[in-house]
Order: sequence, then structure tokens, then C-alpha cells
Amino acid sequence: MLQISQLRLAPDEPESALTTKAARVLRLAPEQIGHLQILRRGVDAREQVQLVYTVAVSVSNEPAVLRRCRDKRVSPYRPQVYTPPAPMAPPSLPPVVVGAGPAGLFAALTLALAGQKPILLERGQPVEQRVRDVERFWSAGLLDTESNVQFGEGGAGAFSDGKLNTGTRDVRHHWILQQLVDCGAPEQILIDAKPHVGTDYLHIALQGLRRRLLDLGCEIRFSHRLEGITHRDNALTALTVRGPEGTYSLPCRQLVLALGHSARDTVEALYAAGVHMEPKPFAVGVRIEHRQQDMDAVQYRRWAGHPSLGAASYKLACHLSNGRSAFSFCVCPGGEVVAAASEQQRTVTNGMSAFARDKENINGALLVNVTPEDFPTSHPLAGIAFQRQLEEAAFRLGDKPYHAPCQRVEDFLLGRPSTGPGTVQPSYRPGVTWCDLHRCLPDFVARTLEEALPVLDGKLPGYASGDAVLTAVESRSSSPVRMVRDETYQANIRGVYPCGEGAGYAGGILSAAADGIRCAQQIIGGNT
Repeated sequence: MLQISQLRLAPDEPESALTTKAARVLRLAPEQIGHLQILRRGVDAREQVQLVYTVAVSVSNEPAVLRRCRDKRVSPYRPQVYTPPAPMAPPSLPPVVVGAGPAGLFAALTLALAGQKPILLERGQPVEQRVRDVERFWSAGLLDTESNVQFGEGGAGAFSDGKLNTGTRDVRHHWILQQLVDCGAPEQILIDAKPHVGTDYLHIALQGLRRRLLDLGCEIRFSHRLEGITHRDNALTALTVRGPEGTYSLPCRQLVLALGHSARDTVEALYAAGVHMEPKPFAVGVRIEHRQQDMDAVQYRRWAGHPSLGAASYKLACHLSNGRSAFSFCVCPGGEVVAAASEQQRTVTNGMSAFARDKENINGALLVNVTPEDFPTSHPLAGIAFQRQLEEAAFRLGDKPYHAPCQRVEDFLLGRPSTGPGTVQPSYRPGVTWCDLHRCLPDFVARTLEEALPVLDGKLPGYASGDAVLTAVESRSSSPVRMVRDETYQANIRGVYPCGEGAGYAGGILSAAADGIRCAQQIIGGNT
């Protein structure tokens, strides 16, 4: 087959027109095109609003067609395919995976496919119960510190937009997407340039993935939290686990630590047990909300609202005179800002959207880079203390339990408290408190946001609209700690494999899942 990139359709052109366009590029008649497969689909709204495709087509005598067309958009189609490790005899002690987020789930899946019969420990609940616990928090402000937006099956990504795009390239990525589709995710994530599952379909896929793990011999223990580790001669020997029936010791020689970025108590216990860690840069800020129809109009112009385009998103960044950077992150078109706390009396925000992306607002994190020099001390866990300070300040300013501080952009830039919304209604539950966000944000964060908003508005008109809503605080963009590992993916304690976003080695669902697979491959290789 031949691969053809940069085939373009207007939003109202049917995808069946791709055959004619492919034939034109190849200098063939349309009937000479055999099978056509869409490999990738994206939107280019820079000048004309167009859908941009990469396709693979079958034709007779491919070498002759290639020589004749002489078009740089055409190349032989040679897909890279990831093949998971083949089954092998399990070890005397099964490997243990801690954390059922994307890194942990795909580490467990890779181990299970290889016949290793892993044990998967998750401190939170299965997704069905987790949804009920989270809804109770959002509606009534009743936080379950073990089952919330951060903890439970699926990890923090289970209450997000389910975005699967990444800035990294890895042959495992398409395999991961295919596993999600096989478990119930929408099939179009296999071809979209910016794929997203949506919270609703992600919950379906998680249940399918759980069933598959169980069928492969994986033992899944929900409500089982890692409390500590035991090691001898610098090698792992056992885990201390707290479950519904109490605390117990679990013999273990191979442990995948896929904790996620919010298991602060577990990180503290592991640090006390001697696992080497170091502070790392991350970012903090606010969620910003606009009306989706306004962002659609700015980017898609006369095509705004066309069903082939869906809800518009954006990606923005700027470097500022104070040496800081500000950027958008985790943008959720047609979504809502959600309460994402996992600790009592600390307020945290995040963004979420369903697959349809059909709610009134678009929201995204507006973040400022933070370095270890900004932390209160040089301690390896000082970034956690920095996060907690921000979240406690937001909780106090929110007035009512877990109400989030909120301010209109115009008021924020003028330094005056907001008293209510304009045209943009905040979506955060259980509620917001109108105020001045300068009272809970560090000075350097507030000043950077003040400078960044007009700059970003120049890149996306309307971004700094006076009625846009800022909700604080976004503090969990990534882990502020890195668990140091070597070229074999092991920590200083042998047999411990720090993994994924919580260990400081990934930045989203897809990259975390790929890192989980790589750690599992190291364990499988060590069993030979």
C-alpha cells in the first residue's frame, strides 16, 4: 500500500471524496484505487478551515505509480506494529503493580499477557462506585479521601477529557489505542490527530479492561493501599499493604510503582523507606472558562458549529519578560471545571468533558512554570508542601467547604474582587466564591498570569475576554517529585520500578500507559 498525506476536504465534503483526491495525487483514475484506509484526520483552521487526512491506498504496480507521481506527499506504507512480549513461565512470586491509572493498568496488562499473573493494588474503588463517590462530593461537598477524582480505577484521567494526544512518539501508542477500542472506547481515536475518549466512554473502557485483566489471570485488589516496603541488602522483599480487613505483609520481589501524581502519603512513606527522590519542575495556575460558541466562532469562523469539526480547542503558550512561561494545558472543549481534591480542607480544580463535548463552556488550565527554586526548602518533597500551601489558601478563600475561589478576567487584571458572573457561568461544583484570586495565588504566579493574558489574547482573540472566568487553584498538572531510576527502570532499591506520571516519567494518559508497558517489559526480561 501507499501512504498519502495532506489530503484536504472542506467541512461539508464527504470522506468518499478522498478516493478521487488520492487518485489525482497518484495520477490514476479513481477506479484504479483499491482499498482506502484513513490513517489520520485533523483540522487545520489557520487560513481556510479544512479537514486534513493521511490515508493508505492499495494500487496495482506500486513501484511504477511511485515513480510516475513524484509527489513528496506519497510514500510506501510501512506501519510499525508493537507486539507485546510472548507468554512465559510465571515467577515464584507474582509481580505487583500499585495504582490502576493508565501506567498501572497497562503494566498489569503487559505482564498478564506474558503469563505473569500480576497482583494489581488500587487504593480506590472500581469505577462504578467511584462515579457515585465523586458525584456525592460534587453535589454535597462530601469528600472521600480514598475514592475521588484522583484515586480509584482509571486514575486521575478517569475524570478528564480522556485526551490521548502526546508530544512523544512510541510504537506502543497505536497498540494502546487499539486495546482501549477493544474495551469499549470510540473507534475514531485510532485516526484522530487529537484523539479523546471522554469521561463517559473512558468509564466503559475501564470496565472492559478490568474484565480482560481478570480473564488473563491478574488479581485486582481494590481498597488496598501501599503503606510501605521492606528491603534487604538493597533488594525489595515485601510490601506493607492496608486493606479492608487490616494491614498485612505481601511478599514481593518486583514492584511497579504507578502511584499517580497525588498519592502524597505513599510518596512520603516510600521516601522514608529509602527510595531516592528529587524535586522536579511542574506548573500551577487556574482553570479558565469561555463559552464554547465564542471559541468556535473565533477559530472556525463561518464553519462554526459544523458537525464534522466538533468543538474547537486551542493550545497556547508565551514566554514573558519576567523569565516565566505561561501556557494552556488539559483543555476540555464542551466540558466543565471539576472539584479534584483528595485531601481534607484543600481545594483543587481540574477539567473534564464527555465524548460529545456538548456542554456550554470550554475550559483549560492556564499555568505558570514552577521550578524547585520556588519551593519553600530544598527537601526532595518540598514541591508537595508548595502544592499544599496553594490548595489550603484556595480552600480558605472559597469560604464554604470545597467551594472554589473564582474571578472574572477583567476584574483579575484590574485587581478588584468579582461579585458575580457576566456572560460566562462557572461550571465548577459544588460551587464558587467570587473574590480576588490574588489572595490565594503566589505573587509570581499572579503577576505572570496578568502579563500572559493580554499576550495570549493576541494569539487567540477573546481569550482574555472580561467575562471569562478564572477558577483556582490548578495545582496537580504533574508530579513535583521524580523517583530516580536507572537504565533498567529500577530505583536504588532493586526490584522497585517507579513508573508513569506520579514518578515523574510521563505527562498524560498515553505516555503514562507506554511507560507502564516499558516497566513491565523490564520485569519480563528479568525473568528469563
